[in-house]
Amino acid sequence: MATFDAILLTSFGGPEGPEDVLPFLNNVVRGRPVPPDRLKEVARHYAHFGGVSPINAQNRALLAALIAELNAQGPPLAVYWGNRHWHPFLDDTVREMANDGIRRALAFCTSAYGSYPGCRQYREDLDRARMAAGAASPQIDKLRLFYNHPGFIEAMVERLDDALATVPAERLAAAAVVFTAHSLPLTMAASSPYEGQLLEACRLVSEGAGVPQWHLAYQSRSGPPTQPWLEPDIAQVLKTLAASRGMEHVVVVPIGFICEHMEVVYDLDVAAASLCKHLGLEMVRASTVGCHPRFVRMIRELILERVDPAAPRRALGNDGPPADDCAPQCCPASGA
Repeated sequence: MATFDAILLTSFGGPEGPEDVLPFLNNVVRGRPVPPDRLKEVARHYAHFGGVSPINAQNRALLAALIAELNAQGPPLAVYWGNRHWHPFLDDTVREMANDGIRRALAFCTSAYGSYPGCRQYREDLDRARMAAGAASPQIDKLRLFYNHPGFIEAMVERLDDALATVPAERLAAAAVVFTAHSLPLTMAASSPYEGQLLEACRLVSEGAGVPQWHLAYQSRSGPPTQPWLEPDIAQVLKTLAASRGMEHVVVVPIGFICEHMEVVYDLDVAAASLCKHLGLEMVRASTVGCHPRFVRMIRELILERVDPAAPRRALGNDGPPADDCAPQCCPASGA
C-alpha cells in the first residue's frame, strides 16, 4: 500500500475578468512567436463573455465535488488546486503544499488523452513547480490517462443521451453526431497516441449511446496556415453535412474537453452555431463531462489504483488501462 498525503487538481486556468485576458494569453504563448494581432483576435473571443472563461468556475465545482466524494468514501487526502497559466498557479500551490508539510501527492490533470499539451507538458510544469518550491517540495505522481475509463465513458454517454433527447423523435434519423477535440500539429500528433485514443473514446461513447454513425472533427487550431494540423476541421464537417440530402440536425459533442472553457463556449457555441444557422442546420451541443457524479467517482477510483496495487484498473474497449508513467520518448514538444 502506497501512502499519499494529498491530491492536486491540475488544470489550464483562465481569466476571470477583462483585465486578466491579455496577461493570461501572454502566459499561454510565452516563448512562442505568436503575432500580437493573433492575441488580440483571441482576446475578442473572451470579450464576448465579459472577459471571463468558465474554466475556473468549473474547476471549483469539480474540486468541491471531489472533496465531498473523498470525505464520504475516502481515502482521507488533503485537496489542492493549481493551474498552468492563471491563478492559482502551480508554483504557488506546490509551495503551499510544501509549507503544509505534504510529502507525497497525486496529481489529477484535466486532460484525458496523451499528447504533449495534454500530458507531457503537465508533467514538465509539475516538475518545474517542485523545483521552484525547493527541497521541501513534495513528490507528485500524475494519475494515468482516462480516455477509456468507464467513469469517463459512462458520463459522456449520458451527456450525449441528454443532447439527443432534445432532438424531436421524428427528426433523429436526420441528425448527425459530431465529436470534437482540439487540433494539434500533425508532427506532434504523429508522435503521440492522441488521435487513436480520441477515436477509441468516440467509438465507446457512440456504442454506449446507440449511435451507429458518427464523425470526429477538430477545432481551435492556432498555428500558421502553412503548418499542417489534424483535420477535418469542424467547419468543413458541418458544410459537408449540410450538403447531405435530408440532414437537418447536428449534435456536437466536445469529447476532447473535460470542462467548459473558451474553446468550447466560443468556438462551438458561437462560431460553429453561427455557421450551422447559415447552413440551415439545427445544432445541439452536448455538455462536457464537468463534475458528473460518475466522473467524480472515477477520480477516486484512479486514486485508489495508486494507493492499493490490488485495486482494479478499469478500462473499456481493447486498449486496456494506460500505464501510470509515460515512456521517456513519448509526446515530445517538437513532435520529432
